[in-house]
Amino acid sequence: MASLHWMEKLNDRWLRLVGVPLISIVSNFIFFQPENDARHISRWVALGISLVECILIWEVARLGIIRARRRYPRLNQTTARLLMQVSWFTMTTIVQRVVIVYVYDVTQFWGYPLSMRAYLVNILVPFLFVVPLAIIYEALYLYRQWWATYYEAEQLKKEALQSQLDSLKAQINPHFLFNSLSTLSSLVSENPKQAERFIEELASVYRYVLQTNEQLLTSLGSELQFIKAYFHLLQMRFGRSVELEIRVDEPYLPFFIPPLTLQLLVENAVKHNTALPTKPLVIRIYTDSANCLYVSNTLRRKQNVISSNRTGLANIMAKYRLLGQAAVIVDQSDDCFQVMVPLIQETRYDYSHH
Repeated sequence: MASLHWMEKLNDRWLRLVGVPLISIVSNFIFFQPENDARHISRWVALGISLVECILIWEVARLGIIRARRRYPRLNQTTARLLMQVSWFTMTTIVQRVVIVYVYDVTQFWGYPLSMRAYLVNILVPFLFVVPLAIIYEALYLYRQWWATYYEAEQLKKEALQSQLDSLKAQINPHFLFNSLSTLSSLVSENPKQAERFIEELASVYRYVLQTNEQLLTSLGSELQFIKAYFHLLQMRFGRSVELEIRVDEPYLPFFIPPLTLQLLVENAVKHNTALPTKPLVIRIYTDSANCLYVSNTLRRKQNVISSNRTGLANIMAKYRLLGQAAVIVDQSDDCFQVMVPLIQETRYDYSHH
């Protein structure tokens, strides 16, 4: 808002520096009559007097504009603000011109008495300048009011989106921790030494979770490094029953995705499918030339279906929707479950997509 105020002062200064002299020159051309000038007042003196009169009219009109804006500043108060300005312009312009013309008349400053027609002309002609002046000021004000309203709306939209994203990110930490502790609980009874090593690996992995979960986006390269460490934890639990294949072309490593996207998809695959040494659960991560990342897994649903609140996949879809990106696509066949997530070029990301 401070920047808008600065712009207004700057434009007002130029209006005054250019407008006042221009109006005074035009006014002098209209009113100065050398053939009736008994006192032989030069055109330059007349121009100076015209300049003083125009400054007076301009500054008084401007004062009314300022008072109207202070009293009725909002966009929905435009009608009241305009009525106040019109009343102010009418009253002050008439009073100023009547007093000034009367002084000229009784003193015969210009060398001749002024007729009633001269009074009317001197009162009405200034309105030809005051009205355009008021229109310019009000048009600039309305534009800035509209822009400020639009800017504030955009800011509120960004804050709302950020709040929703923060809410989604807040779901991940407890979700990730709960599943890790469930795995650890199983290992404690099955293999205590393996459980101890799992705790060490978990600490390293969870450090990444805490760091990246504060970010809106993370690079695909960082996410792949993390998923390799996370998959190591899964292998400590399942052994050769799970396999991971990564075929991601190097040019796509600098691209971005929401943090923990891969972890959620891999976790879902393990959670909902059987994994046996003879029939391992194979998870594949790969890219294509359309800047898309695919995560697929062999589909062998567990007989005892685990209840799910669909936190993982729903969370990813919601993030991409809030970020204004292309939709996440889920494809399922008889033996394969696949999720496509668009890779994001951060330079193209902007809240203006919403």
